[in-house]
Amino acid sequence: MALSVVDLYRDILPQTNCGDCGYTTCIAFAGMVVSEKLPLENCPHLDAEILEKSKKELEVQYSEGKWLKRDMAADALQWARERYASMEIDSLPERIGGTIIDHGGQKVLELPYFNTTVLISADGIEKKDGSPVTRNEQTFLYIHMAQGGSDNPTGKWKSLKEFPNTVSKVVSMVSRVENPLQEAFAGRVGELRKRAERIGGTDRSGDYDSADLALKFQVLPRVPVMLVLWDAEPEDGFGADVKLLFDETITRHLDIESIMFLSERLKDLLLEK
Repeated sequence: MALSVVDLYRDILPQTNCGDCGYTTCIAFAGMVVSEKLPLENCPHLDAEILEKSKKELEVQYSEGKWLKRDMAADALQWARERYASMEIDSLPERIGGTIIDHGGQKVLELPYFNTTVLISADGIEKKDGSPVTRNEQTFLYIHMAQGGSDNPTGKWKSLKEFPNTVSKVVSMVSRVENPLQEAFAGRVGELRKRAERIGGTDRSGDYDSADLALKFQVLPRVPVMLVLWDAEPEDGFGADVKLLFDETITRHLDIESIMFLSERLKDLLLEK
């Protein structure tokens, strides 16, 4: 049996994103094994019998040229769509929010998403305003629909490191999301507030007495994110600091990869001029 990136990630690897293989996520490692012939034994957490069996399967598909240099984004999207395909669209509003509407004679889920609305049908995902939906956005939304529970946010906020199996992602959160926001908006609290309002952010600074600004973003109906900014205080020797916080229920709606995607998407929207 041939092993695709998704097969390897789902059925063989530990899905802990520990980073011991040298890659920040198990899916990234799986992609390199399948498309670049990276040795599977670089993951030190595999059972010896499973490792040998999988290596034999990989050698066969390597010799056939199967999936070498595969389009990883397309593979991930296909996997996400397959997870969603067996679901009844009528069940989605109760679990993840949104409203079922008639759109061109077809039953469609209308779902708020960041500062826009997406329309989800059996045929795919489109934005109500006609703007494009990237493959990564589609994958993110399909995973949410497949995984999303019915839990409502509790209002108890946590940083990424407080959730299980996030050690390898905390560094990425700081370097790819929090630091760029910190650098862009240090000394520019008003500008950050203005850009946040443009994409639907609401000022919740009253909930954080020590912060200079706290902004709540409703990414999806049951997935809020809080951005907290402490501005620089040069006279006291303190630089600016930015933290993203997530409701304690977020892992019931999204996996860790998807949490990183929404964090980077939020950063990109705030940095757009």
